[in-house]
Amino acid sequence: MKVSRRTLLKLTGFGFAATIMLPRMAFAARNSLKSLRTGVQPGNKTRLVIEMAARPSYTLSYPANQLVINIANTAANTSLTPKLASGTLVKSISQAQVGDRLQITANLNKPIAQIPKSQIMMLEPNGDNDYRLVLDFTAGNAAATTAGTATAAKSAAPAKSAAPAKKYIVVIDAGHGGKDPGCIGKGGTREKDVVLSVAKKLRAKLDANGFKTYLTRSDDTYLKLSDRAAIAERRKADLFLSLHANANPSRAMKGFSIYTLSEKASDEEARKLAESENASDKIGLDDWTGFEKDIRFALSSLQQHAVAEMSEEYANGCARTFRGAKIEQQPGPGVRHAPFAVLRSTVPGALLELGHLSNATEEKLLRTGAHQDKLVDAIVRSVKNYNFEV
Repeated sequence: MKVSRRTLLKLTGFGFAATIMLPRMAFAARNSLKSLRTGVQPGNKTRLVIEMAARPSYTLSYPANQLVINIANTAANTSLTPKLASGTLVKSISQAQVGDRLQITANLNKPIAQIPKSQIMMLEPNGDNDYRLVLDFTAGNAAATTAGTATAAKSAAPAKSAAPAKKYIVVIDAGHGGKDPGCIGKGGTREKDVVLSVAKKLRAKLDANGFKTYLTRSDDTYLKLSDRAAIAERRKADLFLSLHANANPSRAMKGFSIYTLSEKASDEEARKLAESENASDKIGLDDWTGFEKDIRFALSSLQQHAVAEMSEEYANGCARTFRGAKIEQQPGPGVRHAPFAVLRSTVPGALLELGHLSNATEEKLLRTGAHQDKLVDAIVRSVKNYNFEV
């Protein structure tokens, strides 16, 4: 889903209006507001993003020409300036402290109906962002009801569909290749061979499920990381998936992990893995010369936020799907973040580490057709469950 094709370039010319009323507070707020911003999404949708230090517990209500978000145990932020994009339904945003609740009111140009759960997302923190409550909505009949409280343990998930309404484009990148074998298991299994096998199976199954799928490589070919990202751009991809198999100094380590792009690694292991993957063609983290001019231009701060949010949504959904399929997860978070060069583009995407070739048991498993099919089935479900239109 190229951001430049989804009207994100409209996210310039910000205006804002904010009113903050702060009575004396006798409570200790556990949460804090980090940012407020709006944007335009496909289908003439308005997106409101509320960034918080911790996962918020909230309710939604819909007075005339307003959207009101009440967030529990949170203090208003007097220094915050909302960033309001032109062309949205939101004309101003105000904050008010109501006891221990932060009340955020979006004043609208037109009334809206109750926002369906499929248009509400709770994104986990990544290296550049904290928790984000994402609300997408369009003009419609105002609803008199109030949405239920979303607890800190729950997040809204996109609606599932049996098949996409249109042929969304997915580019599958089988990592490494040619002179770069990737990691090699004790039994001689090469990463480049495993991920190419999975990529071919995944392409066939996604095509059978109504998607248009391309491979960055279909044989034992070496590609630079910037070339892989450029293929996704040229194909006007809606989603980019880079497939890999991991290695760890500890032979006992095993399980999948999923990564999205961030300038700051979520942990030391993520940083080292990104350095290892980026070293395959020696692309420096600040070296933009390998990317086409329009891609470099498109990577504005706002687009990076939007791509990060969409990538995070897919990655979290994919991790849930893997766990639901009883595929073992590497200890720690299922989704991590690091500056992977292959993910530097305007296309939302994730890097999937399918398992550890350094673990003897998992090496044998990754070689089997049955386990590869299990991985493919899980990835297909994650792509089908992903809401391409947000």
